[in-house]
Amino acid sequence: MDTQNLFAVSGKVALITGASGAFGMVAARVLADAGCKLVLVAGNAEALRTITDECMALGADVLAINARPADEQTCQGLVDQAVERFGQLDILVVASGMNKVALINDMEPETFNAVMDANETQTWLIARAAAGQMKAQDRGGKIVLVSSARGLLGHPAGYTAYCASKSATDGLTKALGCELGPTGITVNAIAPTVFRSPLTAWMFEDNEEAQAVRAGFLARVPKGRLGEPEDLAGPLLFLASGASDFYTGHILYADGGYTAG
Repeated sequence: MDTQNLFAVSGKVALITGASGAFGMVAARVLADAGCKLVLVAGNAEALRTITDECMALGADVLAINARPADEQTCQGLVDQAVERFGQLDILVVASGMNKVALINDMEPETFNAVMDANETQTWLIARAAAGQMKAQDRGGKIVLVSSARGLLGHPAGYTAYCASKSATDGLTKALGCELGPTGITVNAIAPTVFRSPLTAWMFEDNEEAQAVRAGFLARVPKGRLGEPEDLAGPLLFLASGASDFYTGHILYADGGYTAG
């Protein structure tokens, strides 16, 4: 066993959607530092420039594309551009998505459909395009989806769309893991709970409201703290590398034990 290279991804080509989001930026930095060539896809042009510069400073060869995986043509175009630039596609990380919070009778059907489209349909579309390329290359590949602890657990505060979409992501992970396993392509998901990001920064603040919310949440977290971006780095590198070649269709909870109890 070559343990020195067990987690090696140097020279691999990775396409990351949602690269300007909290998880996408973690994925970009980790894979850049590990030696991947990157195709960074994001709808936020300014944030995309920022993460592109960071990855280039780490020595990565980067193709930045200001887009979202919104439809079949766009998704196929993203894969085609990756192959045109780098000649192959080895890793797909789907970190794009959205959340809209509202109680069911306050949420418009259009809002529910938008969350489902961004978190599930678009995930299916980009995974479809990437899988086609990986199968054509005939040497396997790695697909890593981003789910959530809310794919397993409900939430009382207006998360019907988000929970439903992430449960669908879990189902997609398992179904694709079964379907693509014989081709050598592994499909797994990372499912975090609350971790530090621009959207959750308020929970880390030292004020009465944040402390109360944090205390209630931490009562269910055996590790006794909220997540940090670095907590997602190890699971991602595992699922993107040869170390996980025998693992497919799994949802890996990065949650400090939150879903265990």
